[in-house]
Amino acid sequence: MKYVHREIEGCLARALKHFPAVVVTGPRRSGKTCLLRHALPGAAYVLLEDPDTRLAVKSDPRGFLDSLALPAIIDEIQHAPELFAYIRTRIDAAPEEKGRWILTGSQESSLMGGVGESMAGRAAILRLPPFSVRESPLVSPFAGGYPEALAAGPEAAGLWFSSYVQTYLERDVRNVLAVRDLGAFQRFVRLLATRHGQMLNKTAMAAPLGVSVPTLGYWLDVLETTGIVMRVPPYYRNAGKRLVKTPKVYFADSGLACHLLGIRSAAELAASPFAGAVFEGFVLAEVLKAQSAAGLPGEVYYFRDEQGLEVDLLVSPGEGRLALAECKATATPLPSMATGMRRLAAALGGEAGEVSMHLVHRPVPGAAMAPTLAPGVERCSVEGFLDRLFPKQ
Repeated sequence: MKYVHREIEGCLARALKHFPAVVVTGPRRSGKTCLLRHALPGAAYVLLEDPDTRLAVKSDPRGFLDSLALPAIIDEIQHAPELFAYIRTRIDAAPEEKGRWILTGSQESSLMGGVGESMAGRAAILRLPPFSVRESPLVSPFAGGYPEALAAGPEAAGLWFSSYVQTYLERDVRNVLAVRDLGAFQRFVRLLATRHGQMLNKTAMAAPLGVSVPTLGYWLDVLETTGIVMRVPPYYRNAGKRLVKTPKVYFADSGLACHLLGIRSAAELAASPFAGAVFEGFVLAEVLKAQSAAGLPGEVYYFRDEQGLEVDLLVSPGEGRLALAECKATATPLPSMATGMRRLAAALGGEAGEVSMHLVHRPVPGAAMAPTLAPGVERCSVEGFLDRLFPKQ
């Protein structure tokens, strides 16, 4: 497959220049290895999922590191967390040497535990999600952004997603949480897909699965740890109302969500009752991808109060700025769709700084589109919205 340039490449280059180590996290098959081997074609490369390599690390970690020519890419380092302490010692012995240790991992909790304990101040931490709409024209709410699923094309993408769920998820579940009943966990994943874009109600989900609420909470943590789902918290800043404080849950890749929901084509998605939620999650994920590419923390919110006022997305593109967005899977947005944003903007007043409002939708390609939907409300495509918030460098 031809290499696709990633927006994070500039951030990666800066990190390699200024830090002794760089840690790249992200879900499995998001393109971490491909990115790093393209950016560092002469670097040594080892994959710690290989049993012989892991055995070499366990038996002689110092000798293993001695055998590597630097710079070195150590892939899936969560399989050998003991290496962090040895790498730290080598960094401290020559702190002026930058970009020598490049580490990747797909299980963020175990990986970041090792980074926090041993690599604080020594490593830049980057997150690589699947492709974004600004990286590949093939990315869409139905197809998602996983590189191999896009390369497989519509005919084979379903098989790719089935294999992904059966192999990578099950393996990560075993490694992270030692789930005994994988059948129940698979049912949980598919049930969770039907809650895509909804406020999380663990009690309502646990009952039909026959598991406890704590067990379901652990399972949800596993999916979040492995980059499969994202929990979007509510915006808490006082807007003069009693606020809902329950997070929403989304699958981080809309293509995977469609697969789990049994949606087999873009046409089926357009006619599905899940079309709105899938598009909303797609926009949220694209904002998080843009934040990752810029080296910013992933922070998105939604707003809902007990009177039913709701706004799909709140994000701060910079200090003293707040963007409100409604995400609609339609080619014909109506001014009434912006009512919630306008009410919230009025309630916030000046306490949130400069507030902008955007109606993000799916315009007809090539069709003329008035930029203003309602007073103070811009209507735009997903790409246009991202360009407003996070201009390309």
